[in-house]
Amino acid sequence: MTQSVVQESVCSYLEWDSEFFGKRIARVNRHCLDEPELAAALGWCHANRIDCLYFLAAADDLRTVRMAEQNSFIQTDVRITFERQLTENDRPETAALVRLARTSDLADLRKIASTLHHDSRFYFDQHFDRRKCDLLYATWIENSFKGFAEAVLVAEVEGRPVGYLTCHLRGEESQIGLTGIEETQTGKGLGRKLVQTFLGWSVEKKAGRATVVTQGRNVGAQRLYQKCGFLTSSLQLWYHRWFTEGQSD
Repeated sequence: MTQSVVQESVCSYLEWDSEFFGKRIARVNRHCLDEPELAAALGWCHANRIDCLYFLAAADDLRTVRMAEQNSFIQTDVRITFERQLTENDRPETAALVRLARTSDLADLRKIASTLHHDSRFYFDQHFDRRKCDLLYATWIENSFKGFAEAVLVAEVEGRPVGYLTCHLRGEESQIGLTGIEETQTGKGLGRKLVQTFLGWSVEKKAGRATVVTQGRNVGAQRLYQKCGFLTSSLQLWYHRWFTEGQSD
Protein backbone atom coordinates (compact mmCIF):
# COMPACT_ATOMS: atom_id res chain seq x y z
CA MET A 1 0.00 0.00 0.00
CA THR A 2 2.07 2.92 -1.31
CA GLN A 3 0.44 6.34 -1.01
CA SER A 4 3.27 8.84 -1.37
CA VAL A 5 5.95 8.62 -4.04
CA VAL A 6 8.84 10.92 -4.98
CA GLN A 7 9.34 10.29 -8.70
CA GLU A 8 12.78 9.93 -10.26
CA SER A 9 13.84 8.76 -13.72
CA VAL A 10 14.85 5.17 -12.99
CA CYS A 11 13.61 4.74 -9.41
CA SER A 12 11.04 6.30 -7.09
CA TYR A 13 11.46 6.95 -3.39
CA LEU A 14 8.47 5.58 -1.45
CA GLU A 15 7.72 7.95 1.39
CA TRP A 16 4.85 5.98 2.95
CA ASP A 17 6.69 2.65 2.96
CA SER A 18 9.87 4.28 4.25
CA GLU A 19 8.15 5.99 7.15
CA PHE A 20 6.11 2.91 8.05
CA PHE A 21 8.98 0.40 8.07
CA GLY A 22 11.62 2.83 9.30
CA LYS A 23 13.85 2.09 6.29
CA ARG A 24 14.61 4.06 3.14
CA ILE A 25 12.62 2.21 0.45
CA ALA A 26 12.37 2.81 -3.29
CA ARG A 27 11.08 0.97 -6.36
CA VAL A 28 12.26 0.52 -9.94
CA ASN A 29 10.02 2.42 -12.37
CA ARG A 30 10.02 -0.20 -15.13
CA HIS A 31 9.48 -3.94 -15.49
CA CYS A 32 12.36 -4.74 -17.86
CA LEU A 33 15.97 -3.61 -17.46
CA ASP A 34 19.10 -3.68 -19.56
CA GLU A 35 22.59 -3.43 -18.05
CA PRO A 36 22.89 0.40 -18.23
CA GLU A 37 19.44 0.82 -16.65
CA LEU A 38 20.29 -1.62 -13.86
CA ALA A 39 23.55 0.19 -13.19
CA ALA A 40 21.69 3.51 -13.10
CA ALA A 41 19.13 2.10 -10.65
CA LEU A 42 21.78 0.72 -8.30
CA GLY A 43 23.79 3.93 -8.54
CA TRP A 44 20.69 5.99 -7.72
CA CYS A 45 20.04 3.80 -4.68
CA HIS A 46 23.58 4.22 -3.37
CA ALA A 47 23.44 7.99 -3.93
CA ASN A 48 20.12 8.21 -2.08
CA ARG A 49 21.09 5.86 0.76
CA ILE A 50 18.33 3.39 -0.06
CA ASP A 51 17.98 0.37 2.23
CA CYS A 52 15.57 -1.67 0.09
CA LEU A 53 14.65 -1.49 -3.60
CA TYR A 54 11.42 -3.09 -4.85
CA PHE A 55 11.46 -4.40 -8.41
CA LEU A 56 8.37 -5.81 -10.14
CA ALA A 57 9.90 -7.68 -13.08
CA ALA A 58 8.35 -9.07 -16.23
CA ALA A 59 8.42 -12.85 -15.75
CA ASP A 60 8.90 -13.53 -19.46
CA ASP A 61 11.98 -11.33 -19.93
CA LEU A 62 14.89 -13.73 -19.47
CA ARG A 63 17.56 -11.01 -19.53
CA THR A 64 15.85 -9.04 -16.78
CA VAL A 65 15.32 -12.09 -14.57
CA ARG A 66 18.92 -13.23 -14.95
CA MET A 67 20.31 -9.79 -14.20
CA ALA A 68 18.17 -9.51 -11.08
CA GLU A 69 19.32 -12.90 -9.81
CA GLN A 70 22.96 -12.11 -10.57
CA ASN A 71 22.82 -8.77 -8.73
CA SER A 72 21.58 -9.83 -5.30
CA PHE A 73 17.86 -9.28 -5.89
CA ILE A 74 15.79 -11.69 -3.79
CA GLN A 75 12.58 -13.03 -5.33
CA THR A 76 9.87 -12.52 -2.72
CA ASP A 77 6.63 -13.11 -4.61
CA VAL A 78 4.91 -14.08 -7.85
CA ARG A 79 2.28 -11.45 -8.71
CA ILE A 80 -0.70 -12.76 -10.66
CA THR A 81 -3.30 -10.40 -12.11
CA PHE A 82 -6.78 -11.69 -12.92
CA GLU A 83 -9.47 -9.90 -14.92
CA ARG A 84 -12.98 -10.40 -16.22
CA GLN A 85 -15.48 -8.41 -18.25
CA LEU A 86 -18.59 -7.17 -16.45
CA THR A 87 -22.19 -7.43 -17.65
CA GLU A 88 -25.60 -6.56 -16.28
CA ASN A 89 -25.89 -10.20 -15.21
CA ASP A 90 -23.28 -9.50 -12.56
CA ARG A 91 -25.83 -7.68 -10.43
CA PRO A 92 -26.13 -10.14 -7.51
CA GLU A 93 -29.15 -10.92 -5.46
CA THR A 94 -29.08 -9.27 -2.05
CA ALA A 95 -26.48 -11.14 0.02
CA ALA A 96 -27.69 -11.32 3.60
CA LEU A 97 -24.18 -12.02 4.89
CA VAL A 98 -22.47 -9.14 3.05
CA ARG A 99 -22.96 -5.41 3.58
CA LEU A 100 -21.09 -2.12 3.43
CA ALA A 101 -18.74 -1.62 6.34
CA ARG A 102 -19.56 0.59 9.29
CA THR A 103 -17.11 2.53 11.43
CA SER A 104 -18.00 0.25 14.34
CA ASP A 105 -16.50 -2.68 12.36
CA LEU A 106 -13.02 -1.19 12.25
CA ALA A 107 -11.60 -2.68 15.46
CA ASP A 108 -12.70 -6.19 14.47
CA LEU A 109 -11.41 -5.83 10.92
CA ARG A 110 -8.03 -4.51 12.08
CA LYS A 111 -7.67 -7.54 14.32
CA ILE A 112 -8.58 -9.94 11.51
CA ALA A 113 -6.30 -8.24 8.98
CA SER A 114 -3.33 -8.41 11.35
CA THR A 115 -3.57 -12.23 11.41
CA LEU A 116 -3.95 -12.89 7.66
CA HIS A 117 -1.88 -12.23 4.51
CA HIS A 118 1.10 -14.28 5.66
CA ASP A 119 1.63 -15.31 2.03
CA SER A 120 2.57 -11.75 1.03
CA ARG A 121 6.07 -10.68 -0.03
CA PHE A 122 6.65 -8.73 3.17
CA TYR A 123 6.33 -11.82 5.37
CA PHE A 124 8.58 -13.78 3.01
CA ASP A 125 11.35 -11.18 3.27
CA GLN A 126 13.17 -11.83 6.53
CA HIS A 127 14.42 -8.24 6.69
CA PHE A 128 10.96 -6.99 7.69
CA ASP A 129 9.84 -7.13 11.31
CA ARG A 130 6.94 -9.63 11.61
CA ARG A 131 5.09 -7.27 13.96
CA LYS A 132 5.36 -4.51 11.37
CA CYS A 133 3.94 -6.84 8.74
CA ASP A 134 0.95 -7.55 10.99
CA LEU A 135 0.47 -3.83 11.54
CA LEU A 136 0.78 -3.14 7.80
CA TYR A 137 -2.45 -4.96 6.97
CA ALA A 138 -4.30 -3.60 9.99
CA THR A 139 -3.27 -0.12 8.81
CA TRP A 140 -4.27 -0.97 5.23
CA ILE A 141 -7.84 -1.85 6.19
CA GLU A 142 -8.09 1.25 8.38
CA ASN A 143 -6.83 3.51 5.60
CA SER A 144 -9.41 1.92 3.30
CA PHE A 145 -12.08 3.29 5.64
CA LYS A 146 -10.45 6.72 5.42
CA GLY A 147 -10.68 7.07 1.64
CA PHE A 148 -7.97 4.78 0.26
CA ALA A 149 -10.80 2.59 -1.08
CA GLU A 150 -14.09 3.68 -2.65
CA ALA A 151 -15.96 1.10 -0.55
CA VAL A 152 -15.31 -1.61 2.04
CA LEU A 153 -17.53 -4.70 2.03
CA VAL A 154 -17.96 -6.78 5.18
CA ALA A 155 -19.01 -10.40 5.59
CA GLU A 156 -20.70 -11.03 8.91
CA VAL A 157 -21.80 -14.10 10.86
CA GLU A 158 -24.26 -13.74 13.73
CA GLY A 159 -23.86 -9.97 13.52
CA ARG A 160 -20.06 -10.07 13.84
CA PRO A 161 -17.63 -8.99 11.07
CA VAL A 162 -15.57 -11.97 9.94
CA GLY A 163 -14.22 -10.82 6.58
CA TYR A 164 -13.70 -7.88 4.24
CA LEU A 165 -13.09 -6.82 0.67
CA THR A 166 -11.97 -3.33 -0.36
CA CYS A 167 -13.32 -1.90 -3.63
CA HIS A 168 -11.44 0.50 -5.89
CA LEU A 169 -12.41 2.28 -9.09
CA ARG A 170 -9.98 3.49 -11.75
CA GLY A 171 -12.00 4.96 -14.59
CA GLU A 172 -13.98 2.13 -16.17
CA GLU A 173 -12.01 -0.54 -14.29
CA SER A 174 -12.92 -1.77 -10.81
CA GLN A 175 -10.32 -3.45 -8.62
CA ILE A 176 -10.35 -5.70 -5.60
CA GLY A 177 -7.79 -4.42 -3.12
CA LEU A 178 -7.42 -6.20 0.21
CA THR A 179 -9.63 -9.17 1.01
CA GLY A 180 -9.66 -11.79 3.73
CA ILE A 181 -11.81 -14.11 5.82
CA GLU A 182 -11.21 -14.96 9.48
CA GLU A 183 -9.56 -18.39 9.58
CA THR A 184 -12.38 -19.95 11.66
CA GLN A 185 -14.91 -18.91 8.98
CA THR A 186 -13.23 -20.20 5.84
CA GLY A 187 -14.89 -22.84 3.69
CA LYS A 188 -18.38 -21.38 4.13
CA GLY A 189 -18.62 -19.53 0.81
CA LEU A 190 -18.13 -16.08 2.34
CA GLY A 191 -15.25 -15.21 0.01
CA ARG A 192 -17.40 -15.94 -3.02
CA LYS A 193 -20.27 -13.84 -1.63
CA LEU A 194 -17.87 -10.94 -1.10
CA VAL A 195 -16.56 -11.20 -4.67
CA GLN A 196 -20.07 -11.45 -6.14
CA THR A 197 -21.15 -8.39 -4.17
CA PHE A 198 -18.05 -6.56 -5.43
CA LEU A 199 -19.05 -7.44 -9.02
CA GLY A 200 -22.51 -5.99 -8.43
CA TRP A 201 -20.97 -2.85 -6.92
CA SER A 202 -18.73 -2.59 -10.00
CA VAL A 203 -21.70 -2.72 -12.38
CA GLU A 204 -23.47 -0.03 -10.37
CA LYS A 205 -20.37 2.13 -10.75
CA LYS A 206 -20.45 1.62 -14.55
CA ALA A 207 -17.22 -0.34 -14.64
CA GLY A 208 -16.70 -2.50 -17.71
CA ARG A 209 -13.88 -4.65 -16.39
CA ALA A 210 -12.84 -5.97 -12.97
CA THR A 211 -9.30 -6.89 -11.91
CA VAL A 212 -7.63 -8.38 -8.86
CA VAL A 213 -4.04 -9.21 -7.91
CA THR A 214 -2.96 -12.12 -5.74
CA GLN A 215 0.16 -14.07 -4.82
CA GLY A 216 1.37 -17.09 -6.76
CA ARG A 217 1.53 -19.03 -3.48
CA ASN A 218 -2.10 -18.17 -2.62
CA VAL A 219 -3.77 -21.04 -4.46
CA GLY A 220 -7.02 -20.66 -2.51
CA ALA A 221 -7.49 -17.08 -3.72
CA GLN A 222 -6.69 -18.09 -7.30
CA ARG A 223 -9.36 -20.79 -7.23
CA LEU A 224 -11.89 -18.36 -5.77
CA TYR A 225 -11.36 -15.81 -8.53
CA GLN A 226 -11.44 -18.49 -11.22
CA LYS A 227 -14.77 -19.78 -9.87
CA CYS A 228 -16.07 -16.21 -10.11
CA GLY A 229 -15.18 -15.98 -13.80
CA PHE A 230 -11.76 -14.28 -13.61
CA LEU A 231 -8.98 -15.29 -16.00
CA THR A 232 -5.24 -14.79 -15.65
CA SER A 233 -4.09 -11.69 -17.52
CA SER A 234 -0.46 -11.32 -16.42
CA LEU A 235 2.27 -12.78 -14.23
CA GLN A 236 5.18 -10.79 -12.78
CA LEU A 237 7.96 -11.39 -10.27
CA TRP A 238 8.55 -9.28 -7.16
CA TYR A 239 12.18 -8.81 -6.16
CA HIS A 240 13.71 -6.96 -3.21
CA ARG A 241 17.29 -5.71 -3.29
CA TRP A 242 18.77 -4.86 0.10
CA PHE A 243 21.72 -2.52 0.50
CA THR A 244 22.04 -2.98 4.30
CA GLU A 245 22.76 -6.17 6.16
CA GLY A 246 21.09 -7.55 9.26
CA GLN A 247 17.59 -8.47 10.30
CA SER A 248 14.88 -6.38 11.90
CA ASP A 249 14.27 -6.67 15.60
